[in-house]
Amino acid sequence: MPKPKKAARGKHRWIAMRYENSINRSNLKQLLQTQLEGFTWSLYDVLESNGETFAILKIPLKEYRDLILKINNTADLSTFSSSGKIRLVRQRINSVIGEEPLNSI
Repeated sequence: MPKPKKAARGKHRWIAMRYENSINRSNLKQLLQTQLEGFTWSLYDVLESNGETFAILKIPLKEYRDLILKINNTADLSTFSSSGKIRLVRQRINSVIGEEPLNSI
């Protein structure tokens, strides 16, 4: 069966977020499942640097504004970048970290 055309796959956004403590991927995923219940999202990159954890989420465009507000209203979580291209979000995370990430979880 052929892969759906690009337009049929739906629009999405990539969100770069910061968790103020060091946390592993599975614990971060559990935290997000609790805090973002009712939203559709996928966890992609998880990086640790200087006692903080950075992550990239993929979300549907129609949930973008509500999800950004929900993340920023959650203790210890904040967003600092978003884009339609994951490459740009990864570049922005690396510029915030200031170097190559210390640990990829």
